[in-house]
Amino acid sequence: MASFTTQIKEEITKIETEKCESLAEVCAYIYFHGIVDDKIALFVENNSVARRMFNLLKRLYGADIRLTTRTQKRFNVKTIYILEILNKIADIKADINDSILHIRDYSDEEKASFLKGVFLGSGSINDPSKSKYHLELLVMEERDAFLVNSLLQDLRFSSKVLKRDKGFMVYLKQAEEISDFIKLLGAINALFYYEDIRIYRDHKNMVNRLNNCEQANVEKSMKTCNEQIKNIEYLKENDLLNLLDEKSILVIDYRMKYPETTMSELADIISLETDYKISKSGINHHFRKIKDLVMKNESKKNEQ
Repeated sequence: MASFTTQIKEEITKIETEKCESLAEVCAYIYFHGIVDDKIALFVENNSVARRMFNLLKRLYGADIRLTTRTQKRFNVKTIYILEILNKIADIKADINDSILHIRDYSDEEKASFLKGVFLGSGSINDPSKSKYHLELLVMEERDAFLVNSLLQDLRFSSKVLKRDKGFMVYLKQAEEISDFIKLLGAINALFYYEDIRIYRDHKNMVNRLNNCEQANVEKSMKTCNEQIKNIEYLKENDLLNLLDEKSILVIDYRMKYPETTMSELADIISLETDYKISKSGINHHFRKIKDLVMKNESKKNEQ
C-alpha cells in the first residue's frame, strides 16, 4: 500500500494549473532536485511526479526530453525515472534564476506552487493514523532552507529549520498547520482523510483527559474522605466529640454512615434525610472545625 506522502503526491500531480503556477512548480522542482549543467537531468522515484514534470516541461517549453528508467536493488527493488532535458536549457535556467530571486514578490498562488515543487521532490507528511503529526521538506543548502522557510511564513505557517546530517529540514509540527498545508497543495482527498483521523484522535485524547480528570477527582475525594474519617476517629478516641455542636455531630454521623461519598453527595443526602439543609461548602466548614479541634488538641499534648 502506498504511503500517505505518496498518495498526496499522486493526487496533486493530477491537478491542472495555470501557466504562471506551473512555471513556479517546475522551477522549484528543478532547482532543488535537478542536476543543472549543459543538460538538465531529473532523477525521480515516483511515476506520477515523473509524468508531471515531463508534461509540464513539454507544455511550458516544448522541450526535447529523453526518458529512461533504471532499476535500483540496494534495499528493495524500485524504478528510477531519468528525465534528460536536451534543449531550451538557457530559457529554463533563466526562469529558475528569476524565480529564486523574486519568488518572495510573487502571488500567494505562485508561492504555493513553488512549495508544491519542493514538496514533490523531498517533502513528506507522516500518516496521522500511525505516528505524530509531522511535515518536513529536506533541502541541501542552508540559504535555500531559509528561503523555503520564509515562503511558508509568508503564507502564515510557523515553520522552523533544523540542521540534519545531510542538508536541512524545514518542518511543521502543529496538526492544524499541516492540514492547511495539505489544503494549500490542493490534495482534497488526502485532506479529508487527514481531518477524519485528526478529529478521531482529538476526540480520543479528550475522552482520555476526561477519564484521567475523573479518576484524579475520585482519588482526591477518597483521600479527603479518609482524612475526615481519621479526624473523626481521633476525636472519638480522645473523648472530644462533646466539644462540637449538634450540626457538626450530625455531619460526623452521616460521614461514618456514608464513608465513600463526596462532600457534595453527603450534603445532598443530609438535606434529603434531615431538616438540616446544607451545601457542600457547609459540609466543608464542619470538617474544618473538626480538623482545627484535632490540631489544637495535638498542640496541647506537645506542650505538656
